[in-house]
Parts: sequence; structure tokens; C-alpha cells
Amino acid sequence: MIIIVVRTFILYIVVTAALRIMGKRQIGELQPSELVVAIMISDLAAVPMQTIDIPLLSGVIPVFTLVIAEIAMSFITMKSKTMRKFITGQPSIIIYNGHINEKEMEHLRFNINDLLEELRMNNYPNIADIEVAVLETNGQISIIPKAEARMVTIRDLNIKNAQKEGLPFMLISDGELNEKELRRSGKSREWLEGELKKKNAKSVEDVFIASLDINGSLFVQLKEKRK
Repeated sequence: MIIIVVRTFILYIVVTAALRIMGKRQIGELQPSELVVAIMISDLAAVPMQTIDIPLLSGVIPVFTLVIAEIAMSFITMKSKTMRKFITGQPSIIIYNGHINEKEMEHLRFNINDLLEELRMNNYPNIADIEVAVLETNGQISIIPKAEARMVTIRDLNIKNAQKEGLPFMLISDGELNEKELRRSGKSREWLEGELKKKNAKSVEDVFIASLDINGSLFVQLKEKRK
């Protein structure tokens, strides 16, 4: 039993490392070749995990062989448009100028119910609101709505001096100061400690989370007192 647990833990680390090496795209929407690699890795790891008689290297070596093959294939598709088209395919335009391309949908074996479902999932229940819809190589649909159906923007409302939006600076997380984020925000530790005192925090350790947005607004939540 202990041997099975150890082998499973080792293979878990190996597969996790393999996915990390292949890149963050493997965790999100997969291309066809990436999906094949992910399925094969799971199968290869499962065999030595279940059967003790099979050497552990029989699962580890093929996994990293697939990783190397996938990295090489990614490099080739990056350099060659022909290989990119062959391996990942091309986006397909299924709606253009508000007109549904029936031949393209038939070629893709993509029926009208599938299309309506995808539109609803993208918050466009009315197909008459769609100007362009593109079926991407990862199976997702990109939508460009008609002008009258698009969401109102700051430019449309002609609002000046609107607040900026961006990635906030996570200064403190669970009582630990993030020096890198503090430097990125351009603030000093003395400034932060002064602001924390205004929030009734005696020290950084008393803070559960503190974030600073790009407009200079500091959000602080103190840790709950535990008995």
C-alpha cells in the first residue's frame, strides 16, 4: 500500500511538472494537438500507478518524451505557417455581416442549436444582434456584436477624467508583506505602516489582505481575532 502511495505521489509530481513545462496554455483552452498530449500523458501515468510490477520509469520517460515532442511541435508551428495550419487549423467565420454561413457550418458539422447555445453563453440570446462570429481553433466562439447591440463605453458617453482601471497592487496577503508589489506601487513601507495605523492595524501581521488600486485607493481587511 505504501509503495502505491509513493508511486502515485511521484507520478503526480511528474505530470504536474510536465504541464508546467509545456506552458500555461495547457491549463486553459487546448488546441487539438495539446489535447492529444494531455490525454496520452494521463494514460501513460495511470498504468505504472496502478501496476506495481511495471517500472516507474516506464511511465516517467514516455511522459517527458511527449513533453519534448509538444515543445518541438510548438516551436515548429511558431515558425511555419503551413505546419500551424495543419496542426492547429484555422478560425472559421460562421457569421459575417449578420449573415450565417450555412456552408461553413455544414463543413464544421456545427448545427444551429450549437450556435445559439454558444451565443447565449456569451450573453447574446438574440442572433440578430451579431455582426461577426468566428469559431476559433480551440472550439470557442469570438463574437463582434452589431453597433446597436454593443455595450456602452466611456467613449460613447463622452465622459472625461474617468477613473483608470488596472491590476491592483497586492501589498499584504495573510499577514505577509509583498516587497515586490510594494516597490511596483511606488510606495514606501513607512507610508504603508502609516495607512495601516489609520485602519487600526498595529502591524502588518494583523492584516489579512491589503491592496492598492492604481487610483490610490487602499483596501484593508484585518484578520479576525481567534479564541
